[in-house]
Amino acid sequence: MLNLDELTIVDSHCHLDDERFGNEPLEDILKRAEEVGVKYIQTISTTNADFEIIQPLAMKHERLFCSYGIHPHSVEDDIVTLEEVLEKASREGVIAIGETGLDYYYDNAPKERQIESFKIHLEAARQLDLPVIIHTREAEEDTIKILDEALKKGPMKLLFHCFTSNPKLADYAIEKGIYLSASGIITFKKTEELQNSFKKAPLDKILVETDAPYLAPVPHRGKRNEPAFTRNVLEKLSEIKGLPPKEVADATTTNFFNLFTKAKRS
Repeated sequence: MLNLDELTIVDSHCHLDDERFGNEPLEDILKRAEEVGVKYIQTISTTNADFEIIQPLAMKHERLFCSYGIHPHSVEDDIVTLEEVLEKASREGVIAIGETGLDYYYDNAPKERQIESFKIHLEAARQLDLPVIIHTREAEEDTIKILDEALKKGPMKLLFHCFTSNPKLADYAIEKGIYLSASGIITFKKTEELQNSFKKAPLDKILVETDAPYLAPVPHRGKRNEPAFTRNVLEKLSEIKGLPPKEVADATTTNFFNLFTKAKRS
């Protein structure tokens, strides 16, 4: 049996400020995570209001990091300038820009505003040399077009978080050296195509996440997700890759710190 003390897992993407966590003390959430080997966590910005909550949390907890960005659903309410993104993403505790990107599945914001915001985030990331956490849903063609334009200016550090897109985008990510993050969705039934994408992707370009409080993995599906459940995602990814859990944990943790270079291992 695997000794939990030997395991170091990173939940690379969650939302600890979400109302679904209620008034539960953050320390309890972090403790449950650490007890199963999830020793580092990144909590993600989706709005300016979110950021003002999570950035102080990252400052307080040594193994908790945060990002700055505006989710594509929020780009009409939070219209940001390049200068604003540069300023906030430069604050202490911030290790990435995002989540940003395109979501055409829901009609929550005009495509033009999403594209404009996405491009601003990408330019800020280039100037600050920060990785970009990308949300893309039903927007593969425009995502590829925008990233191709950005990559013409030079290499960038990019991550498709909670990757669920088609094999074409997976192949694009593999070709361009873009990281893919596996969420609890890989544990769901009828996700063979998605699992095959992660089977094909190089291990040194894969991360794991919960996207908590959403998308709880099996056997917790239907419950509120939390960082401790990254362990279940890791175990399923190990099964998909045909590798021991410790090897996959070591690789995905190394990948996290290789991508998010401002995050420091304690």
